[in-house]
Amino acid sequence: MSDVLDRLCINTIRGLAIDAVQAANSGHPGLPLGAAAMGYSIYQKHLRHNPLDPAWVNRDRFVLSAGHGCALLYSLLHLTGYELPIEQLKSFRQWGSITPGHPELGMTPGVEATTGPLGQGVGNIVGMAIAREMLAAMFNRDDHEVIDFRVFGICSDGDLMEGVAAEAASLAGHLGLGSIVLLYDDNGITIDGKTDIAFTEDVGARFASYGWHVLACDGLDAEEVNQAIVEGIAETERPTLIKCKTQIGFGSPNRAGTSKVHGSPLGDEELALTKRALGMPEVEKFHVPTEVFKHMGSARQSGAERQAVWTSRLEKAFQATPGLQVQWQQFWSRRLPQDWFDKLPVWKTSDQPLATRKASELCLTAISELPWVVGGSADLVESNLTYVEGKETFRKPTAPDAIFDSAFGNTEWARF
Repeated sequence: MSDVLDRLCINTIRGLAIDAVQAANSGHPGLPLGAAAMGYSIYQKHLRHNPLDPAWVNRDRFVLSAGHGCALLYSLLHLTGYELPIEQLKSFRQWGSITPGHPELGMTPGVEATTGPLGQGVGNIVGMAIAREMLAAMFNRDDHEVIDFRVFGICSDGDLMEGVAAEAASLAGHLGLGSIVLLYDDNGITIDGKTDIAFTEDVGARFASYGWHVLACDGLDAEEVNQAIVEGIAETERPTLIKCKTQIGFGSPNRAGTSKVHGSPLGDEELALTKRALGMPEVEKFHVPTEVFKHMGSARQSGAERQAVWTSRLEKAFQATPGLQVQWQQFWSRRLPQDWFDKLPVWKTSDQPLATRKASELCLTAISELPWVVGGSADLVESNLTYVEGKETFRKPTAPDAIFDSAFGNTEWARF
């Protein structure tokens, strides 16, 4: 019965996505049809989130790097109970809707990142995992772990062709960002045809060389995807890439596995045939069976309960650690201290000449105590003077008992 319900949920996601694209007469139906089992497995089986509070600090993050397939994400958000009513799916890509043609942060509840240019979302995922480690270093204590979220994502062939994804993935492997579980929609098709016209590398071998934990599964089989994600979550010392072999446009009798289903609506006739193949009503638009709403909509209750448990953990951490609550509130208020500007150096026109990079160093040093300041040097500290005296470098722990800079609290993870 569970398998039957899972299949019904997955096909409902597919139906909503292709109906949205057809209603807009614009969009990308191929990825949602092929990756629906992947999205369902993440949201229904693993994602720790609360649709009633999309801004919960310790929620798991999900980034759809392949943002062109956002009809998949909007369908998932609608079914799991976010404030995204069915009318918004019907208004997909229309002026004034909150369901734009690519996900946009701040517009749609539950969207964690704006993803348009391919590869960018992979960089977002790595950045979120870095932020996770920095937050954990600031706020976690030996007996009180208040930051432990994971970062999930789905990327495409197009994402992994891009340099930004390669650079970000290399850094993630170097840093050992074990909170990342990235699913690769390996369907072998781009908008111009088969990927092998431009892309023939062994992606798994490349990511393994970066230091990633690499798995493979049938991306159309929800249980195989689920088991791979379980294994990925269990690997906490390395980021995980799951190569999910899929078929773009799965279920479309005449377009599945071809570039024709990548970036164009199916059309009324092929839409009906696809729904028939998936066992969904052919004429009714945006059909959601009651049992699907009940099953996937339970994320509201389970999410609220999970957040309540976490809030209790946070309160216990505050009680056990003097000053932690003040530090927490100051950090999340996003308000600069009143005197921060007074600490900046001041120069007069009569002063001796000073190299701009030296002036930059003095300014960085002056604001380095602000908890939001994070810097980088691209391995050029000696030249660009971005090192701040007394601060550690963000790095992978070299030993379980590594000592962390006392300015950020006591923790065994030397991450800054």
